[in-house]
Amino acid sequence: MKKILVVDDQPTIRQLLEVSLDGPDRKVFLADSGEQALQVARREAPDLVIMDVMMPGGMDGFEAVQRMRSDPAIKDCPVLILTAKDQQSERGRAAEMQVEGYLSKPFRLDVLQDQVDKFIA
Repeated sequence: MKKILVVDDQPTIRQLLEVSLDGPDRKVFLADSGEQALQVARREAPDLVIMDVMMPGGMDGFEAVQRMRSDPAIKDCPVLILTAKDQQSERGRAAEMQVEGYLSKPFRLDVLQDQVDKFIA
């Protein structure tokens, strides 16, 4: 069973991705903040994290990824950024963190599913 962690502060995005990605060979876990994402990632050791960048609270998606990369237990987990921020500076920052993928909102569900399939095949 492959585990996917979806991190987004928007309930509608979390619900859409949960319904779209959950299946007989996949389990989707949800988090609504960077802090919660780290807790779930440490507990579940997901095969893929889909991370939003802009989230309320003290930790945005980039900081959450940075903390994941420094944690030996989850440092190798692939990360797909899914965000409304599509500036070159944001893409550059994601590349520096060695994230595996970057998609902009609004997104096409079929493109997202292709990316997910590529990472957890």
